[in-house]
Amino acid sequence: MSLESIYDAVLNGDAKKAAAETEAALKAGIKAEDILHKACIPAMTEVGRLFEEGEKFVPEMLISARAMQAAMNILRPELVKADVKTLGKVVIGTVQGDLHDIGKNLVKMMLEGAGFEVIDLGVDVSAQKFVDTAREQNADIIGLSALLTTTMPGMKTTIETLKEAGLHGKIKVMIGGAPITQDYADEIGADGYAPDASSAVRKAKQLLGIAA
Repeated sequence: MSLESIYDAVLNGDAKKAAAETEAALKAGIKAEDILHKACIPAMTEVGRLFEEGEKFVPEMLISARAMQAAMNILRPELVKADVKTLGKVVIGTVQGDLHDIGKNLVKMMLEGAGFEVIDLGVDVSAQKFVDTAREQNADIIGLSALLTTTMPGMKTTIETLKEAGLHGKIKVMIGGAPITQDYADEIGADGYAPDASSAVRKAKQLLGIAA
C-alpha cells in the first residue's frame, strides 16, 4: 500500500486496485488530500500527456478515468469533511436535442481527475437549465458539448441566455465536440474551445487563471 500503487492503479486503469489501495491508504493514516494531489491527479495528468503524445487512446483514457472515479468515490466524503478546496466548479452537459454523452463523460472525468468539482446535467440540456444551475451552484465555468451540427446552435443560445441573466463574463463558457471549431467558438462568443478531454482540463485552468 502506497501512494505509488494508487498512482499506478489509476494510470493503468485498474479500478478495483485503485479503490482497495485508496481505502488501505486512508486506514494507514494518509490524508485524503495527499492521496488526491500526490497520486490521483498526477496519474490523470500523465494519462492526458500520453494521450496527447499518441501513446494512449480514448478507450484507455476512459479506463483510467474510471479507476480515478473508483478512488474518488472513497475520497470524496473525506475531502468534504476536511473542507479541501477544489480548483473550481464546472457545470457540464450536452446541449438540447443532442443525446451523445461519451465525449462529455470523458471531459467530466478528466476535469474531476484534475481537481475540479463537476456538476453533470447529462444530455439534452436546455440553455435555461445550464444558466440556472450555474447561478444556483455559483459555478465558474459552463461546459457545453455537441456532436451534431444541428444542435450546435444550442451553444449560442446558452451564451445569449447567460448574457440576458447578466452573468456573461462572470461565468466562463467552454465548448467542445466533434463538429466544433475554434472559429465557431469565436463566432458565438465562447470563452474557450477544447478539441478533446485532455485539452479541456488545460483550457479550464487557463480560463480561471490557474497554472497548467
